[in-house]
Amino acid sequence: MLYREPVRRKSIVVSYIPGVQQTKEPALTETTAVPAVTGFDHFSATVSDTEASARWYERVFGMNRLPVTFPHYGDEEGGYAVFLIDPRSGAAIGLHHHEANPGQPFHESQTGLDHISFGFADRASLDAWASWLDELGIEHSGVIDTDKPMPYSVVVFRDPDNIQLEIFHMAG
Repeated sequence: MLYREPVRRKSIVVSYIPGVQQTKEPALTETTAVPAVTGFDHFSATVSDTEASARWYERVFGMNRLPVTFPHYGDEEGGYAVFLIDPRSGAAIGLHHHEANPGQPFHESQTGLDHISFGFADRASLDAWASWLDELGIEHSGVIDTDKPMPYSVVVFRDPDNIQLEIFHMAG
């Protein structure tokens, strides 16, 4: 097969965030654009104890656990995942076990995941989440409102493996 240089289109200006103008390079393609992402399906994290983490995510997020485990792609003999789904939104979380995992706690300064942020339509939802986390005895930041570099509100907390989670609202 002959190598072809990808076609580069002109930069376009997009604005997904009110008051913030961004420049975007279009995808490099030969003839057609890549299909659009239509939504977020799930995130998966490697955890030290899948059963304890599954119980935690069920309790905190009200998720339902699927009654089967899934083999870990590329490590079918040494890993598996449990899968939880939020019945209201369809958001899903996979919790992975790997035989090779020595059980180290997560730290975002390592290459890989930094944090997961769950979006909410209104600021009041963050107050409700802060109260919910208080009821569960889960340490959190409280609602942080800021306008730097743009207006948003966030509640930050961590799961049993120290993975940072955020409840997030972008002011519009």
